[in-house]
Amino acid sequence: MKSRDAIVWVEGLWKSFDSLVVNEDVNIHVDYGEVVSVLGPNGAGKTTLLR
Repeated sequence: MKSRDAIVWVEGLWKSFDSLVVNEDVNIHVDYGEVVSVLGPNGAGKTTLLR
């Protein structure tokens, strides 16, 4: 169920370059007033996800 205060709602996001999958089935739900960060090691796909 979607929140009425959601400012970001992403479900099932995939990103690939040719046959290389870099983000697989990503779900993000951010409600109004929440603070969210994306953490991970170098090369994990954080920048690609946010683009």
